[in-house]
Amino acid sequence: MGRRFTLAIVSDIHFAGATERARGDDFEFSPIKNPFLRLPLQAYRKIVWMKHPMQQNGQFDRFLAEVPPTDFVIANGDFPCGSAWLGLSDDATFESARECVGRLRARFGEKLHMTLGDHELGKSNLLGERGGLRLQSWQRATGELNLQPFWQLELGNYVLIGVASTLVSLPVYDRDILPAEQNEWLRLRELHLAEIREAFSKLRPEQCVILFCHDPTALPFLWREDAVKSHAEQIEQTIIGHLHSPLYLWKSRLLAGMPAINFLGTNVRRMSRALNEARTWKHFHVRLCPSLAGIELLKDGGYYTAELDAEAKAPAKFQFHPLPR
Repeated sequence: MGRRFTLAIVSDIHFAGATERARGDDFEFSPIKNPFLRLPLQAYRKIVWMKHPMQQNGQFDRFLAEVPPTDFVIANGDFPCGSAWLGLSDDATFESARECVGRLRARFGEKLHMTLGDHELGKSNLLGERGGLRLQSWQRATGELNLQPFWQLELGNYVLIGVASTLVSLPVYDRDILPAEQNEWLRLRELHLAEIREAFSKLRPEQCVILFCHDPTALPFLWREDAVKSHAEQIEQTIIGHLHSPLYLWKSRLLAGMPAINFLGTNVRRMSRALNEARTWKHFHVRLCPSLAGIELLKDGGYYTAELDAEAKAPAKFQFHPLPR
């Protein structure tokens, strides 16, 4: 038997540090004065999505304690809870992310590779009246936390590539960006795309790619890149997060191709634009790594391990490890 590599894959930890926990589980609802908006949103959050978002740190503790030894660990974005929707520019969110990333590094050391998620950089909330992308979040993520927007790891004939989904899909965040910061965001995006193009253009015929991309909203934009499209047959799997549960992946596939909705706020516009082009996901062979806590309705959280044949003669073998709560 030839050389084999093992991976552990975790996504959407959403760790809440002390300051974020102090905001309480109803942080999203208290500013909403209109009961016709507040009550349906509360019902959705408490029954379907997550009743106690600030009380899920125990799932992270369980992962750190239970994950088996592997050669490498991939954390696929969304480290903090992100209760201000401003990414790491919010001090409380930064505190959460710093503690989470610090614990990951203490546990896994040089084996750890991390991708950026949307909660690191910011976005508007569900109603679209608060939050957004901030350059300070980018600076804190890539500077103080030393998170790499692009990374690449060669394991025999396998190439693992991590990308920053928010940068790739920046056009759908056009209303989340401050006008004074727009040009810098566009510059950062072009630099990031150049790294991605170079990585794909240098692939050898015998190599297989496992792509790590937190938010699948980025995939249609990657599909527009000739360097990616011309090597699509070498993409064996794309590991996404963001959706938290296989239920939402199923719903996304069901709604793929729906028209964009431009009149119900920033967030609905962004999500519907993503779903409008979701049919391109099939080219990337998507596999969802759910959040550690899953969703309230199903409590279907967990993480993956994978085994890779260094010669890539057989597809990677993935095993899901549920963390029921």
